Amino acid sequence: MDLASLWEALRLRHLRRRLLVRAFRARSQLTQVTRRDLPKGAILGFGCIRNEAARLPWFLDHHRKLGVDRFLFVDNASTDGSADHLAAQPDVSLWTTPHSYKASRFGMDWVNWLLLRHGSGHWCLTLDADELLTFPDDAGGLRPLTAWLRARGVDFMSALMLDLYPKGPLGSQIHAVNPLEVLPYFDPTGYSRTPVARYDHVSIRGGPRARVFFADDPSRAPHLHKTPLVFWHWRYAYLSSTHLVLPVRLNAGFSRPDLPTGALLHTKFLPEIVQKSREERERAEHFTHPERYGDYYDGIIAGPDLWHAGSARYEGPAQLEALGLIQRGLWRQVADL
Repeated sequence: MDLASLWEALRLRHLRRRLLVRAFRARSQLTQVTRRDLPKGAILGFGCIRNEAARLPWFLDHHRKLGVDRFLFVDNASTDGSADHLAAQPDVSLWTTPHSYKASRFGMDWVNWLLLRHGSGHWCLTLDADELLTFPDDAGGLRPLTAWLRARGVDFMSALMLDLYPKGPLGSQIHAVNPLEVLPYFDPTGYSRTPVARYDHVSIRGGPRARVFFADDPSRAPHLHKTPLVFWHWRYAYLSSTHLVLPVRLNAGFSRPDLPTGALLHTKFLPEIVQKSREERERAEHFTHPERYGDYYDGIIAGPDLWHAGSARYEGPAQLEALGLIQRGLWRQVADL
């Protein structure tokens, strides 16, 4: 190992330790409301939420069907009954906190603590409440996928965050229990993939937010690469939401053609998005430099129509695989069946 590589390895190790120290300190900001058993071998779901009552029933049902056995949530001062809903679920352990979402690295200090304390030795799926995981042949659920990965010495799966949207002005739709009925469209093309050596990942940008809100400066468009599924070890830590995780080898999913990748169906643009954007613009808790994103929030509040002639109606993971947005790698190839 040359001097530069050694220095970079030491930098990353130090960074990971600092993240773990932050997580340990953040534990004092959490108050546990409900505690559920965590059986050996259980697949665990983690998340930090605020005012997601409209999404939670479908979110929980979707991931239960995929095979998530227990959920561990932090509720950040919801006012819409989200915490009460989660506390009533027999498979949800719940913590609450009134502290700053932004100061906790957008909730990741809290989530890293729960992962450190409860996730080690489990497959852990870390999601936002507006994300629904899918992957090739997902009808069989997570159990066979994770067994296949572990048998090959792989302890992660990467996923593309795929923005779903309606046809017509944002905020004008009628809410339904199933968000896929309200948000049936996505961009099938127009995604950039750029290898980034520093964290050994592929940076992905594109979709309707880049097309509509950041056309003049694509470098500000949201990142769409994530590593939400990891066989966790207490020494691991998320660095930037689930976009980046340490150690960096866990970020390599999009650069390995042998591995499957999934999609996170992003239901951000449900009808309440306009009112939520007004609130979040005022709270300024969702961006490191919120002043740079005032025009983004204003763009959403204006209620644009994200649909265009190139939009496609979402049909399922096989469609995403055919479009090259997700891949199966060697997962469930003919030789495996």
